[in-house]
This record gives sequence, C-alpha cells and structure tokens, in this order.
Amino acid sequence: MTITLPYAFTGKRVWVAGEHGMVGQALVRRLGSEDCELLRMPRRAIDFRDQAPTSTWIRANRPDAIFLAAAKVGGIAANAASPASFLYDNLMIAANLIHAAHEAGVERLVFLGSTCIYPKLAPQPIPEEALLTGPLEETNEWYAIAKIAGVKLTQAYRRQYGASYISCQPTNLYGPGDNYDLETSHVLPALLRKAHEAREAKLERLTVWGSGRPLREFLHVDDLADAAVFLARNYDGDIPINIGSGEEVSIGDLALLICRTVGFAGELSFDASRPDGTPRKLADIRRLRELGWSRARTLEQGLSETYASWLSERSPR
Repeated sequence: MTITLPYAFTGKRVWVAGEHGMVGQALVRRLGSEDCELLRMPRRAIDFRDQAPTSTWIRANRPDAIFLAAAKVGGIAANAASPASFLYDNLMIAANLIHAAHEAGVERLVFLGSTCIYPKLAPQPIPEEALLTGPLEETNEWYAIAKIAGVKLTQAYRRQYGASYISCQPTNLYGPGDNYDLETSHVLPALLRKAHEAREAKLERLTVWGSGRPLREFLHVDDLADAAVFLARNYDGDIPINIGSGEEVSIGDLALLICRTVGFAGELSFDASRPDGTPRKLADIRRLRELGWSRARTLEQGLSETYASWLSERSPR
C-alpha cells in the first residue's frame, strides 16, 4: 500500500500495541496531541502470542496505523534466567502483529526494535549497516534475535507486498513507567532506586554491578515517542533507523550523576564479579538527524524529571 509523505494522522485510527508498557504509555501521551482517533485496549485483554485473537481484534477495530511497542523486556538478570521466554514471546508478538496488520490492510506500521540487535563489537557509533555483521552480546542475544526478526519482517512485508512498514532502533530508554524491580530492571532505574534507598537508609556505600567502565547511551522515553511519531510521518524506507540522544556516559559516571540527582552522598563501590555486558554502545543517529529530528533532552534533565516522576508514582494516593 503506497502512502504519501508526510503521513497525515488527521482523522486516522491509530493503535499502540503494548500501550500499557513504558514505551507504549509514552506513545499514547505523544499521540494525544495529534488529531487522530486513538484506539485503546484493556491491559492483558489479548495475548499477542496467540495469532487468532490478535488477528480478530485488528480486523474488528480497523487501525490505519500501528506502533508496535509490545514486547517482553528486562535486564541482564531477566534475560539470563528466561532465554526461551524472551526469544519465543518476542518472536510470536512481532510475527503475529505484523502479519495480522498486513491481512487487515493496515496502511502504516512502525516496529520498535532495540540497539541491542547490533553485534557486541560493532563499530562505534553504531551505523544501521552493522546489523548482522558479527556475534551478538551474549547477555541479551535471545531478545536481540527476536527483535532482529521483527526488523526483517517489516522489510520482508515491504518487499513482497509493498507494505509501508518501517522499523526503528531506540537506544537504552528510561523515564515514566519504567521497571524498578532490582531483579529484572535495566541499569538506570535499578541504580536510581538503589541510590534513593541508600540515601533513605543513610548508608555510607552503594554497590554498582560490574566495573563501571562500559559506555552507554540513554534516551528519555518521551523523546523516543516523539522521534517515532516523526518517523511515522516523514520516513518510508527499508533501512531501520537508529533513535538515540547522541550522548554517552560510563556506568560509573551515570551512577555518580544519579547519586547527585537523588541526594546520596556516600561512596560508590563496583562489583566486578557481575557482568558488564557490551563494552560500548552508542547509536549513529546521523540518518535521524538528516531526516530532521534532534530534540533529545540532556541526561541530567531527563534524570531529574524521571526521579520526580518515580517519587510521584510511589506516593500513596
């Protein structure tokens, strides 16, 4: 199905698959400023791993555009504990939703991938062309393989059926609605919670997993949502587009910044027995900037907003 760019959301029926997750919530917030009809689904109303009800819902509700943010997510510990679940669940979610969208004649689809799809030792900053050029990072390869399949599905449906389906790779995300469970969360929310609790308990020391040397890039989830909507409006190509902030920080410096943000004045220690993961991961976002998007907030600003949001979420109503 051929579309005209810029894609107009006015009067369109738009659905965010995975609307109750952190990314989905951000997309719903962002799409609230568009003149479109935003379709909503109750939490856990459908298991997207099951093809029949997924297809039935999409046919019945007739979205014109879909943002595919549904996924099983988690940090290093969660990936290590449940490799089969991370691979199977995410494979089925991507395959069922993309195929059902095609069958129902959905004219626009944006698949949300992850920069973890790139090789462990990819060139830095990582260009989109690095995909499938080397071995993956072992600590999240199951999730990455499923996300690669999602990217390839959008390309395959474009090539075979002419579908205007695109994909993008967000870097490490944080912000409102994140997971702060210390066993399953990613590094930034885990550190924020640990630093807050260390301050509340008046501890003298905070332990950080790993050496503190790996370099990471972080993007506020509301900036991701804005960039994804921008791409849906302005991009219709085969290449999966990186979305990032262009700013990188070591895990050690991130921990220091988080400690300043929450007001923890104790010392940091690093547990080198814990895995570091990929040594460096910075997305090359030149394509995104050339298309016209470069509105990411600074990490310091984003952390301050995120900490305030988390405190508000924890407060009794």
